Amino acid sequence: MAETMSEEDPTVPIVCTECGTETRVPLPDVEDALSRHNDGKHDGEEIAEVDPVLKDRLADLVAADLGLLEEPSEN
Repeated sequence: MAETMSEEDPTVPIVCTECGTETRVPLPDVEDALSRHNDGKHDGEEIAEVDPVLKDRLADLVAADLGLLEEPSEN
């Protein structure tokens, strides 16, 4: 069952280019919302997704935090 959204829960943009829709869902509900949409509208094919711009930005932040974007030091 989905958690109740509080004003403190961050929301995540979900987009479906095939349906032409965009919505925001609470972070804890993202996986269920995507599954429900894709199962119901696209026979389970993963069409709807977290906004690609946000996914790319998060990937960059994680890579930077892990030090993956740093130049290797010469010894």
